[in-house]
Amino acid sequence: MTRSAPLLLVACGALLAACAVGPDYQRPPAETPAAFKEQAGWKRAQPQDAGSASPWWSVFGDPLLDELERQVAISNQNVKSFEASYRSAVAIAQQANASFFPTVAVNGSGQRAQSSAGGHAIGQSVANQFATSLGASWELDVWGRVRRQSEGAEATAQASAADLAAARLSAQATLASSYFSLRAEDELKRLLDSTVEDYTRSLQITRNQYAAGVASKADVMQADTQLKSTQAQSIAVALQRAQLEHSIAVLTGRPPASFAIAPTTGLADPPAIPGLLPSVLLERRPDIAAAERRMASANAQIGVATAAFYPNLSLSGSYGFASSAIGQLLQASNSLWSFGSQLAETVFDGGLRSAELAQAQAGFDQDVASYRQTVLTGFQQVEDQLAALRILAQQAEVQNQAVASALESVRLTLNQYKAGTVAYTSVITVQTAALADQQAQLTLHQNRLTASVALIQALGGGWSTADLPGSGTASAAPNNKVSAASAAR
Repeated sequence: MTRSAPLLLVACGALLAACAVGPDYQRPPAETPAAFKEQAGWKRAQPQDAGSASPWWSVFGDPLLDELERQVAISNQNVKSFEASYRSAVAIAQQANASFFPTVAVNGSGQRAQSSAGGHAIGQSVANQFATSLGASWELDVWGRVRRQSEGAEATAQASAADLAAARLSAQATLASSYFSLRAEDELKRLLDSTVEDYTRSLQITRNQYAAGVASKADVMQADTQLKSTQAQSIAVALQRAQLEHSIAVLTGRPPASFAIAPTTGLADPPAIPGLLPSVLLERRPDIAAAERRMASANAQIGVATAAFYPNLSLSGSYGFASSAIGQLLQASNSLWSFGSQLAETVFDGGLRSAELAQAQAGFDQDVASYRQTVLTGFQQVEDQLAALRILAQQAEVQNQAVASALESVRLTLNQYKAGTVAYTSVITVQTAALADQQAQLTLHQNRLTASVALIQALGGGWSTADLPGSGTASAAPNNKVSAASAAR
């Protein structure tokens, strides 16, 4: 081999490496409506207009909720698991990228051996042998196999980053829903306790009427039964509230025994939801982004499988020294070197490579279908919550009127009973109806808050594909933009 031959091989390899077999990735289209059906006048918005620099839960204006939500990104164990999975995916991408570079090894050896001539002890001799060398081997990426493997690994790491964002958003949305359910239980407790006070006064009125001979013993028993039943409902609220408090503790990564939320009064109003175009939803939901990145990874695997049909070209070389005396080891006269290349091609594999290519193509088709289904599910969830908010708002308006009428009916009927013009059963009837209407009013308020949280989650919670690590994922620290910047969203 001439001195210029190795350089020629390297140059040819570099030129051939410029091509990569297999299809270049193009995101398959997914059917996207022009507007959401369930909200008329849905405003046209750019992706950056749909979110804000503040975390999504800040729209509810609750400092305690804000504190709890921030703990989810830090201490929730499910989120930590996804974060570790992301770091693992980044490490795999780093492994794939390492194949672009040659492998270099340094060797050193020392040996002392005895040999004999003709098997007679008199001819035995002892000799030393020392050697050191620097060797390198490099598989040229002639057909883009390594490049496709790197593309696939980086796309998988990006999908894992989106999975992490989706897990964080899910945990935060679950916490918000649980928090508002707990606050609704506080309001229910307040309502029932207030009703118990009213029923206590009604019982005393009935006892006074009975003592005056204008009411029967049955009226007293009915009033007492109604009071005790409501007291039992008030006590039962504590069970659901305790379970919600325990759930919130676990979501924030704390044992329930060391966690408590003080009761309070008042329930947040449902917030205004920012406008968003359906097409932008593809950039706002982490689960859609994860499905799209898995398509890209599957597409790269087709290129890897295609490259297996072409020969592999590898280069290897070494340079070192060998000597019987360690003091003379590094002298130029004891140097040695080698350089070579190898071209290998599989000529028969029983259809193995064809089957692997078919498997890769089928895997890509599967991921395309999964991506499109994820997109459709995303649109459905947004439409569901838009419909829920619209209809619940209409229902709440009518229910508020019903509560006002029921409370007025209680006042009038109780006055009539005191005047002796109606039986106590009428009082029981209107009081029971009023309590049921107030409970329905509270449930509607809670449902509107829960639907608001669900809609924000369906819209991606302020997340964006810009939060994904870009090209060169393998060199990005796993706790940088994905873990830190997205943690507050």
